Amino acid sequence: MIRLSELAVGQDAVIHSFEKDEIFIKLMEMGCVPGEKVKVEQIAPLGDPISISVAGYHLSLRLNEANSIFVELS
Repeated sequence: MIRLSELAVGQDAVIHSFEKDEIFIKLMEMGCVPGEKVKVEQIAPLGDPISISVAGYHLSLRLNEANSIFVELS
């Protein structure tokens, strides 16, 4: 497993779990649930934020938010 923040543009992965902090409920409400496929669409020039596609829509995440999501490469 790796963190979502470690993926490169164009890489696909499946959400596995979250780090235990207060942000995981917010992420789950936005469609980032275990088993959901995600793809990194864009990374800002300075590396923060990143844009991902998840659950049929695009979502921008701060790097610290993406760092709390563990994924498995698909």
